[in-house]
Amino acid sequence: MASTDRRHRAAVLGSPIAHSLSPVLHRAAYSALGLDDWTYDRFEIDEQALPGFVEGLDETWTGLSLTMPLKRAILPLLDSVSETAASVEAVNTVVFTEDGRLVGDNTDIPGMIAALRERGIEKTESAAVLGAGATASSALAALSRICAGPVTAYVRSRERGDEMRGWGARLGVDVRIADWAEAEQALHAPLIIATTPAGATDGLTDAVPDRPGALFDVLYEPWPTPLASAWAARGGAVVGGLDLLVHQAVLQVEQMTGRAPAPLAAMRQAGEEVLAAR
Repeated sequence: MASTDRRHRAAVLGSPIAHSLSPVLHRAAYSALGLDDWTYDRFEIDEQALPGFVEGLDETWTGLSLTMPLKRAILPLLDSVSETAASVEAVNTVVFTEDGRLVGDNTDIPGMIAALRERGIEKTESAAVLGAGATASSALAALSRICAGPVTAYVRSRERGDEMRGWGARLGVDVRIADWAEAEQALHAPLIIATTPAGATDGLTDAVPDRPGALFDVLYEPWPTPLASAWAARGGAVVGGLDLLVHQAVLQVEQMTGRAPAPLAAMRQAGEEVLAAR
């Protein structure tokens, strides 16, 4: 959507939201693009407050970024949803059209693919996913486009395993379930996507193989994680959470402002500087 004088407000919503890097990335993009009258803020909004907040937005708004726990809560409030977002029932991007419609999309999935491609990873014969939360479903959606063979998901409960199987069936991915106690085996896959919270993979560092494949660890703070450090020390390719955050934000900026390409390098530099100062 093209920039106009009237439509220039955007923000990220979620809870907790105080440490979100989205304002840093989007503001860096606006600065590089010369969009001096655009603003991007953050709002602490939970699922209960979301409908009222969205209803109260006026014609000056052009877009929203959604983080947890709002990626599914936003769905009933939208006029339409992209096929990508519908595939995982999760929206992280809302664009307000000129005729007042709210259109939802998911830039996490193409953002993952772009982050991997930037490191030269475009196809894989098989993969492993550590964890089974909301990010894991996006990981499966990304893998559905680049993985030719099976994906083994390492989970802590049968219920989580059933959920991952369900996502796999929906996305056309051959998902195989393994217990978290066997997670060291995941490290021998050609591509591992770690979607777990901080600290969850720290115990795996001694099991990194001598010739590791590629590790995509979706965390960006603290960074590097112990697993990412051990992986890089053994010569393996590492993709980090900031890579994902920047690539998905690039797509958000392009959708919200109508300006492409978004300034990837400036956005990444801004994110790195803020993280280094924390």
